[in-house]
Amino acid sequence: MKKKVLGALYGMAIGDAMGMPSELWGRNKVKAFFGKITDFLDGPQENEVARNFTRGQYTDDTSQALLILDALIENDFVPDERVIGRHLLEWADKYHAFDNNILGPSSKAALLALREGKDVTEFTSKAETNGAAMRIAPVGCMFLQEEQIALSKFVFNISKVTHSTDVAVGGAAMIAAAVGSAMEDKSWDSIMQNAIDIYDIAKAYGAETYSASLSGRLKLALEFAKRYEDDEEQFLQTIYDIIGTGVITSESVPAALAIAYYAKEPQRCSLLCANLGGDTDTIGAMATAICGAKTGVDAIDTSWKQLIDQANDVDFDQYADRILVFREQH
Repeated sequence: MKKKVLGALYGMAIGDAMGMPSELWGRNKVKAFFGKITDFLDGPQENEVARNFTRGQYTDDTSQALLILDALIENDFVPDERVIGRHLLEWADKYHAFDNNILGPSSKAALLALREGKDVTEFTSKAETNGAAMRIAPVGCMFLQEEQIALSKFVFNISKVTHSTDVAVGGAAMIAAAVGSAMEDKSWDSIMQNAIDIYDIAKAYGAETYSASLSGRLKLALEFAKRYEDDEEQFLQTIYDIIGTGVITSESVPAALAIAYYAKEPQRCSLLCANLGGDTDTIGAMATAICGAKTGVDAIDTSWKQLIDQANDVDFDQYADRILVFREQH
């Protein structure tokens, strides 16, 4: 089981780092600049979001996922928004995230309010971006597929420090549920169905928005995955054009789930996401975490794992051990 957890953690980091150079560029610009991304790259100086990152470094997606784990470990795996908020603010200050375009718009607004001692709900209750979903994959490793209600509540309690809308909580729960099902080595259709099923349960915890249905969009995206099974380029173009690949949860979460379903394994998944255009690092982190949980860490190229370790000075082993303790005890 530890290999599955490590697969999810490395998958998240790999998808994030591979998608970093093309982050928030349109699909045509990605093609014109890179041709085709086939390996980890430095963030180009032309990309104001990615320019501060070097080859193999992951971005705020994985960084926030790990500090969420740090906050949970500190508080005996009881989600506490004060503890999570403190960890988020310490990280943001350490890496100058407010000044360097590292934070997403919803997280930035909520954390600035938190720092000033203001009520954050004014911002969190309107947050429709993917900040909650991008950092939730490791939490999916902690719950069994049948624990949808417990997982939904846990996801909400983690997310509400920056995101408390129905769409943000529902989308985060979909990613976590998919990771959890992949951990149990369910079929790909079962993994997607679990993500669809949890959406209505989880979104009930959040403030109502008039966002599009994530489960509805995912069903459509899965149809595209089957229709273009033998045509990667057409599949990615259709996801980009119709499902969307922006920072809004209702675009990026269905896109990530469908690409994971299409790719089936981490390396292919990370490269598809990197060449997609849009929020490539976040979609890559979410999608590749699911594939990594499904295949396990042994399916990931050793040199890729070594690069992630070295470029980020990270030890995923300690996190995997703590996740497994929680999984067994609860």
